[in-house]
Amino acid sequence: MEKHNWKQKFFTIYIGQAVSLITSAILQMAIIFYLTEKTGSAMVLSIASLVGFLPYAVFGPAIGVLVDRYDRKKIMIGADLIIAAAGAVLAFITLYMELSVWMVMMVLFIRSIGTAFHSPALSAVTPLLVPEEQLTKCAGYSQSLQSISYILSPAAAAFLYSTWELNTIIAIDVLGAIIACIAVALVPIPKLSIEEQSVERNFMKEMKEGFSTLRENKGLFTLLLIGTLYMFVYMPINALYPLISMEYFAGTPMHVSITEIAYASGMLIGGMLLGLFGKFKKRIILITASIFMMGVSLTISGLLPPSGFVLFAICCAIMGLTVPFYSGVQTALFQEKIKPEYLGRVFSLTGSIMSFAMPIGLILSGLFADRIGVNNWFLISGILVMGIAMICPLVLVVRALDSK
Repeated sequence: MEKHNWKQKFFTIYIGQAVSLITSAILQMAIIFYLTEKTGSAMVLSIASLVGFLPYAVFGPAIGVLVDRYDRKKIMIGADLIIAAAGAVLAFITLYMELSVWMVMMVLFIRSIGTAFHSPALSAVTPLLVPEEQLTKCAGYSQSLQSISYILSPAAAAFLYSTWELNTIIAIDVLGAIIACIAVALVPIPKLSIEEQSVERNFMKEMKEGFSTLRENKGLFTLLLIGTLYMFVYMPINALYPLISMEYFAGTPMHVSITEIAYASGMLIGGMLLGLFGKFKKRIILITASIFMMGVSLTISGLLPPSGFVLFAICCAIMGLTVPFYSGVQTALFQEKIKPEYLGRVFSLTGSIMSFAMPIGLILSGLFADRIGVNNWFLISGILVMGIAMICPLVLVVRALDSK
């Protein structure tokens, strides 16, 4: 590995990805505005969200096999081109007719397939470019780039949607995808050697190998199960921020925006801190502290009186701050502990498992939040998350991940 210029390669790819991420997030918000304006239906928005992650949940393990079997650089470029092409078709249609809901859903589905290929390929490529001791720091940098898109996209989408046609916003996203393709094309990415690649092309066998590889590392597999339980409890809370902001704290859409910006700003700071101090040896302590602080923030949010919105916004910033120290550190651990030839399958499998946990948790949280009050559900979720955090240091195989 040419360690002297890994930063140039890494940041070339990730800056291209950041541009694409921001333009995609703006388009995603614009589509939400469009569907809301056109239908006014919460069910339509829920279906749109479902369409957004369904391909990853259903096809993730199979996609992982293809990511490991073929040239990951070409897969990343191909995935970005698919996303760009889907947007270009949508923009072309808007020139001649009004977009129907089913057309938008179809494009969201195609874009989601492209993302399902791109995300594990990018995660699998990173350890081929970056020295092992720098992976945690790079995970922090990538989290920072992601959080910037969260900060910029709501305001940018609202401004652009009010001044431009939807097809112009789509064109910007197509341009962003093309920039990402060029960035990847410019970087030489090492290919796996013949010995590292699967000699016997048996699709089902290769899919099982990904699961077996994960199972063999008992520490990572247990950490994944704990993370799935964490996502099951926490991820549905994301859908309840507007509800608690507007109903419990008697706010307006502006208050919802404040919570989103606070969360994303905290995530940006957390990502930068992880990037600066990513060589911290006790990663399981970082993950445990991250989950525990998330639980504390949720618990405090649930205990606040209706007049406590300012404190709630501060809690949102702390929640965002904790995210890179969980997801970024966990990603780096997987990149270090799993052989490169299996990373595509492993990341696709973990993404698939997480994606299945989200809708189940969302349905349950919606039922309970309506019955007991959204603030009480924040409180209960916070207590459960703190309990999940306490599991990590108690499991020996998870603690052992910190030892080389």
